[in-house]
Amino acid sequence: MTTSLLPAPAPAWRTPFENDPAGNTTATHAECVAYYKKLAAAYPKQMHLAEAGPTDSGQPLHEVVLSSAVSFSLPSAETRNLDGKLKLTARKPVLFIQNGIHPGEPEGIDASMMLARDLMQQPKLQKLLDLVTVVIVPIYNVGGALNRNSTTRVNQNGPASYGFRGNARHLDLNRDYIKQDSRNARSFAALFQKWQPDVFVETHTSNGADYQYTMTLIATQHSKLAPALGRYLQGQLLPALYKGMAQKKWPMTPYVDFEGPTPESGLRAFLESPRYSTGYAALFNTIGFMPETHMLKAYAPRVHATYDFLKTMLETVAAQAGSLAAARAQATADLATQTTFPLAWTLDESQTETVQFRGYEGRTKPSDVSGQPRLYYDRAAPFTRPVPYFNTYQPTATARRPTAYLIPQAWGEVADLLRRNGASLTPLTKEVRVPVEVYYVEDFKSTPRPYEGHYLHSQVRLRTATETATYQPGDYVVYLEGNVPVRYLLETLEPQATDSFFAWGFFDSILQQKEHFSDYVFEDVAADLLRANAPLRARLEKLKQDNPAFAANGPAQLEWVYQNSAYHEAGHNRYPVARWLGTGRIGD
Repeated sequence: MTTSLLPAPAPAWRTPFENDPAGNTTATHAECVAYYKKLAAAYPKQMHLAEAGPTDSGQPLHEVVLSSAVSFSLPSAETRNLDGKLKLTARKPVLFIQNGIHPGEPEGIDASMMLARDLMQQPKLQKLLDLVTVVIVPIYNVGGALNRNSTTRVNQNGPASYGFRGNARHLDLNRDYIKQDSRNARSFAALFQKWQPDVFVETHTSNGADYQYTMTLIATQHSKLAPALGRYLQGQLLPALYKGMAQKKWPMTPYVDFEGPTPESGLRAFLESPRYSTGYAALFNTIGFMPETHMLKAYAPRVHATYDFLKTMLETVAAQAGSLAAARAQATADLATQTTFPLAWTLDESQTETVQFRGYEGRTKPSDVSGQPRLYYDRAAPFTRPVPYFNTYQPTATARRPTAYLIPQAWGEVADLLRRNGASLTPLTKEVRVPVEVYYVEDFKSTPRPYEGHYLHSQVRLRTATETATYQPGDYVVYLEGNVPVRYLLETLEPQATDSFFAWGFFDSILQQKEHFSDYVFEDVAADLLRANAPLRARLEKLKQDNPAFAANGPAQLEWVYQNSAYHEAGHNRYPVARWLGTGRIGD
């Protein structure tokens, strides 16, 4: 396969991948940055290269901007007429491409170097930059790219050497978009907020089954997008991408994720919660894609397929700029009046589509290791047949939009995260007492082992209460009105959301009781409480009657009295972020 019919590059402009006759080489981090520096120096009017913030490796993240605009900044959607009156003009769409989040999956690194060069040197492609601004992060996981080896991708067919999945802190950066433990993720957030891209693409290589395709595709789950964007994605953008790739001789299929033994059991759309890049992007009405080349294909066709996918994406965004802008504008308008927001999702198995899947027959044979039956895919038995595609998700948890959230200033790390991702925090200037809605955490489950540096919480069960609370000068108010990232705020600050800050353990200190009692002292106090409070005694007796094990457990009954008395600390299990449902401004 070749990348369309473009002229071959001059020898001086060939990438390390192109200089390898075997097509089995990916650029090192140093080679990649040096290539972009050379390209930017040669084409300063169309290309800009800059350091875009730190990474955990100690080396900077880089930002490449390709545009016909000399300013290389986000084109304003507002201009002024000669009489000074405001008029709205459509800005060029922004296509944001990020490579090397997993540097052992490096096709996008090499494909983007080639695409950037061709956008500078090929007149036909140059014209696309009049219609679209392209932003490229050459290698996101710099630390992983520097940790080069030839063994960690045991399932993969080339290249000869490559980087490592984990970053310098051994984090998988494609689980770090919400918690942002890494400097990489913090630098990315600043870039993302700066550009507010219309379309985001992050390049990957797949694992899993064997099949005929070189390229598979994860698109933002349409059920999770704003309705206007979901309709545009399904009705216009995806059909154009699949058609464009087929015309370039790269037939695609949705990412091959399935529940049964082989793909014929049915493909399941990947549910990308906000910890992943495309799930994060969806919180800001950005449509995201993860092209996944097939690990068992040779490296050269994987690079060429990625090049053609990026080119097809650029061509499609240029051709559909008006429809894309209209869908995003409608999504923004709808967001302003939306009152209820989904926070968690489950696959709807009652709704299916059908895809014509090009696979290989799955068979079994005795294992040479264990002698037991093992699966293999028979490449001598290719097939094309219809398989069900489960591509609809339904919400399982929702929350109503408050007027504002109140966040005590003690939670500075959370405040920093919110600011970094486009939220506006207003510090109180005086003490206020206001009625608020608060959550008490009654139960949750945690992973038994660390997951990306955290013990992730799920199945959160809450009790809601209305209280009058006091807030001090310097505590924060986050209003959910105007041009604020409403979905981001709800999906991080509502504790029952899949990737909330509570789920990632940012509020774990509230879950530990700080004061308790000595049994022999509290026995007399508890007896006095029960004599003075007949309803409390009645509740205790009812519990003992209904639960024989509780009735036989003296310490449990004493603990119950303590938990239901004024002696139990008010802050235990009380989620510190409160919801304000009033109107106007707090403190007015």
